[in-house]
Amino acid sequence: MTGKELITAVFSHKSTPRPAWVPFAGVHAGKLIGVKADRILKDADLLVEALKKVNQLYQADGQPVLFDLQIEAEILGCELRWAEDAPPSVASHPLKDSREIPSHIPRLEEGRIPVALQAMRRMKKAVGSTTALYGLVTGPFTLAAHLRGTDIFMDMLDDPPYVEGLLQYANEVAKTMSGYYVDAGMDVIAVVDPMISQISPDHFGEFMTRPFTDLFDHIRKLGAFSSFFVCGNATANIEPMCLTRPDCISVDENVHLPHAKEITDRYGIVIGGNLPLTTVMLLGTQEDNMKAVLDLMDSLSPGSWIVSPGCDMPYDTPVENTVAVAQAVRHPEKAREMVAHYKAADLKFEGKLPDYGHLSKPLVEVFTLDSATCAACGYMLEAAKEAVKRFEGKVDLVEYKYTVKENVARCRAMGVKQLPSLYINGELAYSSLIPAVEELVEKIHHALKD
Repeated sequence: MTGKELITAVFSHKSTPRPAWVPFAGVHAGKLIGVKADRILKDADLLVEALKKVNQLYQADGQPVLFDLQIEAEILGCELRWAEDAPPSVASHPLKDSREIPSHIPRLEEGRIPVALQAMRRMKKAVGSTTALYGLVTGPFTLAAHLRGTDIFMDMLDDPPYVEGLLQYANEVAKTMSGYYVDAGMDVIAVVDPMISQISPDHFGEFMTRPFTDLFDHIRKLGAFSSFFVCGNATANIEPMCLTRPDCISVDENVHLPHAKEITDRYGIVIGGNLPLTTVMLLGTQEDNMKAVLDLMDSLSPGSWIVSPGCDMPYDTPVENTVAVAQAVRHPEKAREMVAHYKAADLKFEGKLPDYGHLSKPLVEVFTLDSATCAACGYMLEAAKEAVKRFEGKVDLVEYKYTVKENVARCRAMGVKQLPSLYINGELAYSSLIPAVEELVEKIHHALKD
């Protein structure tokens, strides 16, 4: 079977000789040809060259063409903050001080859409007969958050009709982008909405069921497969997500995959994931990566599973680690022999935790996967910055990114179980839940009084 045939069989719930493998090599593709992220996402020639390298090196059954959740936001008025080793992040929110519902729908010639479409068509011609190609669109909730900022969480309580209207608009944008990408030859439309992990099942049912069901029905009518892509601890929303009828749900390492697969299997939905991005793919060894694949294989019921990273691979992910994943997927018995006596090194925290009981002023610590690449992490950090700014230097703020080995060890020493998380004076305040700014300000006020 070709990789594309394998992906199609998995989505169709047919028997396959092995799981399918989809490396989410977004900006990491640029690393393979020595080009930084801020160039690879703006130049179709460089992007196609890098994507062909991904296809060749990693023996991908399927692959995304562009992993960038800011294409739509940039066209709709959000300023972007560019980085050399990460996708751009949203730096401004055009609806921050307005409850307007926009009407503009991105056109084919706007922003970086022409770069995306040119790369898609060229990749379709180059590898489309053997590789399933993914077009990624920004999910309605994340796009709404890009436009409105963290105030959208208070809006869900104070003005539900406005949120519903904004989501309906964002959904029309997603449907339009899906049509562009299917016309360019994409086999799978992945609706990437990392913010879904930050809301309750009740809020999902109230605000998200209708737009997402409509979106996945639309993609189905376009003749493509669909994938609902979330980040963070989306465990509580797996079943509500299934009810919107995507073909696949992709999750990251915050979700216990065997439990999630029990749910998706009941609904006849494929699940994708969830190799740990930092501790294994970025910071681990080849053996760590092989073992991660094998451990997932051994823990999951057969079929309806696509092996993939938990999210967009870090730019500096070692090539040899990703090659090891591909080898473990394709030749599991040989990989078992290689890791039969392997034991991962123990990661110890060599630093020193703050003396939280004797701080000169309150300390807010935000533990993130990486606020530059993870939308939910970025919005938690943004809420923290906005809250701390109200105290005019009387409160300290620090971010610990999980992409740094010392910070991984710090998370373990602190007992951080989910990302993103926010601590105040060493005490957990929010775990995988973005706070409303006013609520966080009140918590910090209590810390000042203590």
